[in-house]
Amino acid sequence: MTTAINTVDKDEVERFSRIADEWWDERGKFAPLHKINPLRVAYIRERIVNHLSTELRVQSAEKQSSQIGTQHSTTLKGIRLLDIGCGGGLISEPMAKLGMQVTGIDASEKNIAVARLHAEKSGIEIDYRCTTAEELVAANARYDVVLALEIIEHVADIPAFVECVCKLAKPGGLVIFSTMNRTAKAYALAIVGAEYVLRWLPRGTHTWSKFVKPSELSRHLRANNTEVKDMTGMVMNPLTMKWELRKDDVSVNYLLTATRAFSL
Repeated sequence: MTTAINTVDKDEVERFSRIADEWWDERGKFAPLHKINPLRVAYIRERIVNHLSTELRVQSAEKQSSQIGTQHSTTLKGIRLLDIGCGGGLISEPMAKLGMQVTGIDASEKNIAVARLHAEKSGIEIDYRCTTAEELVAANARYDVVLALEIIEHVADIPAFVECVCKLAKPGGLVIFSTMNRTAKAYALAIVGAEYVLRWLPRGTHTWSKFVKPSELSRHLRANNTEVKDMTGMVMNPLTMKWELRKDDVSVNYLLTATRAFSL
């Protein structure tokens, strides 16, 4: 891959830059993200802890010692995490609070400015950069965990973007996506309902044709030596109007975790 490859959609960057000042307004244009953020944080933490526990069990088996796994805690301190398309830092900050070394990148200078200011006011140390995934790949950057949340449906080249995400994860590292399935139900709820009826999001925020089916994302990951380990839906309960994690329903919003192969 060369830096000539460009996954950034300038129109999308400009669209989000125009509303960058509202990132931390829980009742503003990013209100839906604030509502699902606790679920995303809980899911990411769980997948990382499970992955660390698995690594420790493997190490224990290789050394034929049953005590290896119990002598190590699944602390998240020191884990190097990359948040691609970090926006104003809604996920970067909670990850940093868990003890991880967080790098947040975004193609929008305004988003990065908002993220830096909020982190500074909150006393949280995060390495925010106005750059792209492909530029980090060109610099041979590697991370323990790479997040691509609500971003793949806004990029210009999905296969190239997935390739970048995978290359930014170290061998054995995790990649975690969050996006929307390209289904009739997703169109009805995420676009017609959220943008036009309930007006939770500005009109034009999403383009249904750019939603990604789990089978498509899985195929792109396999092509880059990255194995899907988990797929979980995010579903709003119509009775409580609260979001829930559901493994049996990925028809609209879903989270996907995959592991990059050790031998590349």
